[in-house]
Amino acid sequence: MNTIYRKGPLPRYYQLKEIMREKISNRDWLPGQLIPSERELSEQYGMSRMTARQAITELVNEGLFYREQGKGTFVSRHKITQQLLHLTGFTEDIRARGQRPSTRVLSMSMSPADEKTADYLRIKPGQLVFTLQRLRLADDEPLAIEVSHLNFIGCEKLLEEDLEQHSLYQLLETKYGMLLLEAEQELEAGLISSKEAEKLKVPIGSPALYTRRTAYIERNQPIEYARSIYCGHKYVFYTSLKREQLLS
Repeated sequence: MNTIYRKGPLPRYYQLKEIMREKISNRDWLPGQLIPSERELSEQYGMSRMTARQAITELVNEGLFYREQGKGTFVSRHKITQQLLHLTGFTEDIRARGQRPSTRVLSMSMSPADEKTADYLRIKPGQLVFTLQRLRLADDEPLAIEVSHLNFIGCEKLLEEDLEQHSLYQLLETKYGMLLLEAEQELEAGLISSKEAEKLKVPIGSPALYTRRTAYIERNQPIEYARSIYCGHKYVFYTSLKREQLLS
C-alpha cells in the first residue's frame, strides 16, 4: 500500500499510518533512521501537514517512532514495546517494529473450560472451547508463550487452520467475520518457571510479565480469553496517561 485514496472508507491519516508501518516492516525505514518531515510527507501524499502530523503522532504514541527536539522523528530501536492504547495482535506489533514474527504451535484442541476461563468468556464451566498454546518469536528469538481460549459458533474449525503461518486475529476478522472491537488486559510481574524457561530459552527465575486479556466483539460479547508470559527483559508495555483537570 503506497497510495492514499481520497474517496476510500479509511481516513487519510490512517492510510498514511499503514504506509509507514509497512515501510518499517519491509525495512525500508531502519531502526534509528530519520523519517521524512511532515512537510515532505504532506507533499508526497497530497494531504495537509496537520493530517501527516496526526499520523506521525499516533505512531509516536504507539512506540514505533520517537522524537528528538530540533532533529526530527526517528524509527524506534528500543526493546520491543507493546502499546496498551489499541487492540493489536503479536504479529502486528512485531512487524510494526521492523522485525520478523513467527509462531510455533505447541498444542491446539477443543477442551473443557475451567471455572476461570468460563467466567471470563461468560459460559458454563466444562463447555468445550478452542484452546491454542503458542510460542511467539521475533527474528527467531523466543519472546512469549500464549494460551488462548476462544468461544464462538464454529470455533472448532480453527483446528484446521495453519496458525503458524497466519495471524489468529486476522483470520478471525477476515475469514470468520469476528470483528474484534475492544479488550481488557491485566498485567502482573513474576518470575519464569523451569517449564517456561525451557521454552523461552532463559534462565529459571528470569523476570516475566504475565498478562490476561479478554477480547470482545460487538454487544460486549467476549470471544477470547488469553494468558501470556513475556520475557521481562525483552518486552515493555507502553501506555499514555492523562490527568483530569480539577474544576475550581
